[in-house]
Amino acid sequence: MTPGSGGRTALRDLHPQHTLAVPGAIVFSAALLLTGLSLPMMHARQMFWKSHYSVWQGVVELWKQNELALATVLFFFSIVFPLVKLLGLAIIWFWRLRESERARLLHWLEALGKWSMLDVFVVAILIVLVKLGPLAKVEPRVGVYVFAAAILSSMLTTMYVDRLVRASLHSRA
Repeated sequence: MTPGSGGRTALRDLHPQHTLAVPGAIVFSAALLLTGLSLPMMHARQMFWKSHYSVWQGVVELWKQNELALATVLFFFSIVFPLVKLLGLAIIWFWRLRESERARLLHWLEALGKWSMLDVFVVAILIVLVKLGPLAKVEPRVGVYVFAAAILSSMLTTMYVDRLVRASLHSRA
C-alpha cells in the first residue's frame, strides 16, 4: 500500500511476481476474442449459394433482416460482455482499489461471464441451423475454434485473477 492511497492498492503491486503473466493473459484472451469474432464461424452452402459468417457478420446480417432482438442479444452477449469482462480484469489488475471493491468487481465479472459468450453463441448457432434446416449445409470454420479458445482463455484468466485476489485477502487476514 502506498502512502496517501486510502487503503487502495493495485493487485499488480500485491503480486509483483505475476507482472507479465496477468496482462499477457488478458491481452492474449482479447486477441483471441477479436480474432474469433472476425473469422468465419460457419460456411453455409445451398444449391447455388455459398456464404461464410463470422459473429460480427451474423449480427449485421440479423440486423439487416430486421431480427433486431436476436441481433441485439448476440451483440451484447457475444461481443460487448466478453470485452467488458476483459476490461474489468485489467481494472482489477492495474487500478488501485480497496480489497472490498476488487472482490465486488470480480464477483460481478464472474456473474457476467456466466451469462456471456458460450451459451448465447450456441443458441444463436442452433437458431441459424434450425432456420436453414434441410435447405442448406452448414459446416463449422476456424472461427468457431478460435472463439471457443477465447472463451476458455477468458475463463482461465478470470480464475487466475480470482486466485490472486483470494491469496491477497488471505495473506492480510
